[in-house]
Amino acid sequence: MARSGFIINIATSADANLLANLIRESFYDVAQRFALTPQNCPRHPSNCISEGIAADQTRGVVYFILSQDDQPIGCVGLEAPSPDLRYMERLAVLPQCRKRGFGRALVACALSEAKSSGADRIRIGIIADHIELKAWYIKLGFVERETKSFPHLPFDVTFMELHPIMMVACVTAKCSMTADGH
Repeated sequence: MARSGFIINIATSADANLLANLIRESFYDVAQRFALTPQNCPRHPSNCISEGIAADQTRGVVYFILSQDDQPIGCVGLEAPSPDLRYMERLAVLPQCRKRGFGRALVACALSEAKSSGADRIRIGIIADHIELKAWYIKLGFVERETKSFPHLPFDVTFMELHPIMMVACVTAKCSMTADGH
């Protein structure tokens, strides 16, 4: 199903509650699929709270909100741990809005922002057993780098990175701009 018009804007601190709700709802099915609970994985996005978003924003994470027909339906965070590297995090699209290109638009927005701020690499971390998500990122040009186990997580994490040359090829949208979906 094709997407219709949408807009992506930079979130403000006033959007912390909206972002937390959007992220929680978007990751609920992932939590169910991988049996993640507040007890065994309190920092999973399905347990996101507005205070966590506010803390992210305070430490420099920039969030972008995708809206369609004035309704927020997706978001993504971008963190700058160094001048040439960005972490893309909490890419979220409401379940009923998936498979319509909104996730790809949010990734393109994050890549555009990363590139325009001087970064030449972007990294993500995903649940290693989330094979469909890994395949989706590979289609976007990301490459699997390594998989690690962490004692505080009930799953392994696969880290992926977009090659610098691919960043130029993948950037197809600008943030804070209206898109007509064509």
